Amino acid sequence: MKLKPLFWIGTSRRDLKELPDLVQDGIGFALFSAQNGEKHTDAKPLSGFGGAGVLEIVEDYDGDTYRAIYTVRFTGAVYALHIFQKKSKHGVATPRAEIDIVKARLRLAEEHHAEWLKRKESNG
Repeated sequence: MKLKPLFWIGTSRRDLKELPDLVQDGIGFALFSAQNGEKHTDAKPLSGFGGAGVLEIVEDYDGDTYRAIYTVRFTGAVYALHIFQKKSKHGVATPRAEIDIVKARLRLAEEHHAEWLKRKESNG
């Protein structure tokens, strides 16, 4: 099976590179699994996004929690939407501001995907 391309939306790639190496490895493996058409065992659907098309990986390291949100909703591609350190120590819910970023970046991914498909079709 051919590896699906991974597209980085917004600052997601730079944000990943700023995380501890072990966290980068865990998130990177989950994204690689998605590119292979598989679901990482720790990937869970992000609530509020209608099903399993938007997934979240949670990595704990050295007392901190990191999250990566990506989507496999669009045919033939994986989009890394948002990668961040969860600052709040209250509860496990993803903070509203982070959800707003994900929603905005999901719209950008949808626009990118439509353009990408057009280019792919015109190139044969």
